[in-house]
Amino acid sequence: MDINPKQRVTIIGCGYTGLRLAKRCLEAGAEVSGVVRSDGRVEALRQLGVDVQKLDFDQPLHAQRLSLDNALVFYCMPPPSSGSNDDPRMATFIKYLSNSPPEQRPQAIVYLSTTGVYGDCRGAWVTERNLPAPLSPRASRRMAAENRLKNLHDELGIPVSILRVAAIYGPGRLPLEPIREGCPVLKEDEAPYSNRIHVDDLAQVCIAAGLRASGWQVYNVSDGHPQKMTEYFNRIADLIGWQRPQTLSWSQAQSTLPPGMLGFLKESKRIDNLNMLHELDIDLQYPDLDSGLRASLEGTN
Repeated sequence: MDINPKQRVTIIGCGYTGLRLAKRCLEAGAEVSGVVRSDGRVEALRQLGVDVQKLDFDQPLHAQRLSLDNALVFYCMPPPSSGSNDDPRMATFIKYLSNSPPEQRPQAIVYLSTTGVYGDCRGAWVTERNLPAPLSPRASRRMAAENRLKNLHDELGIPVSILRVAAIYGPGRLPLEPIREGCPVLKEDEAPYSNRIHVDDLAQVCIAAGLRASGWQVYNVSDGHPQKMTEYFNRIADLIGWQRPQTLSWSQAQSTLPPGMLGFLKESKRIDNLNMLHELDIDLQYPDLDSGLRASLEGTN
């Protein structure tokens, strides 16, 4: 299913993924509006042909008017990086929608959440039937945002698709500096499983989820080929021709690696993507890590 020319699209949070999504929608002939919080992406988006609004969702949206009328809304804005386990930015968005008249409401909402809401599954395969059990504050904020959208759907009937997205990679989004600087990784037999999706494949999943949204749906988004995190770093190093990172035992890592990295290493899961592939009729451009990495590394030396 392709996006229709003149389809109205609004992307809230036009960062790395939002920019790729905007390009794909514009190429299909859609009318694209983008919401950003800072000046960093404004010029690049305007050059593409995106109608850009600069809004701070950390503040009430009393006087502002979002371009939501019968639009496909892709909510890519992350929660705050600190604070409570809620997402006040999503709360601001929900309040705005709840106070809007029906004719100013969107056709559907696609929310980019995270597979982190499942917590640690000890390397087991995870489907959408698994109950969320977030461990980190970051994942708890995403879960809170999902719950707020579920309440909105129940109250107003707006179709919502939740995308629980694995780690996103692509051009300019690889751990090149840590590898170049020789940052250590866990021994492979002690490393957790990690899951990834190329940013261009994520963009096509977003569009498919928006066009098929009819109620409340949740999809895991991954290429379906999990690998140990250490293997991921090693593959990148091998493809570039750099030295592989040195490895540490878990006990060594606990006294060496920063707390943020240790938090990721404490969660291991393998994400099942069959619902995404079948229900959204997705044909991945980069169905495995090697093909995606080669495309992402073009021009890297």
